[in-house]
Amino acid sequence: MPKTAKAHVYKTMPSPVGKLKLVASDDGLAAILWENDDPARVRCNVVAEDKAHPVLVEAERQLTEYFAGKRQTFTVKLDFTGTEFQNKVWRALLAIPFGETRSYGQIARQLGKPSASRAVGAANGKNPISIIAPCHRVIGAGGKLTGFAGGLKAKARLLALEGARP
Repeated sequence: MPKTAKAHVYKTMPSPVGKLKLVASDDGLAAILWENDDPARVRCNVVAEDKAHPVLVEAERQLTEYFAGKRQTFTVKLDFTGTEFQNKVWRALLAIPFGETRSYGQIARQLGKPSASRAVGAANGKNPISIIAPCHRVIGAGGKLTGFAGGLKAKARLLALEGARP
């Protein structure tokens, strides 16, 4: 019997890096999508807007505190959906401390797959929960800012907010 897609609800919020679309299921926050996000990057079965959904309200509160410089870690429940490898990469993102960066190669080595930096990059690009699972903290080996779904200006702004030096 085929697995049915989980139903998601959304709300939008303004931010210093543009309008964000928060998406959740009853299991947790499933996505933070950028204003001009590619619809194929993260696929969610969004069924309705729900400005009062408790997960979305909590995510917006925590993100607002983060943008105001009052929060460095997030506690909202997360509902990642991806392959086993993607989930390992996304969990590794959660371990990057506020204000620090890692290279794709460092994450590949951390996962015990030292030659998988390109696969780490691909998984990083599919990260559905931007900002909270801080893919903006992943940079190129030479310290260069590389691809980011929200754009390199947003990536630079998030790193500056955190005081990170790539």
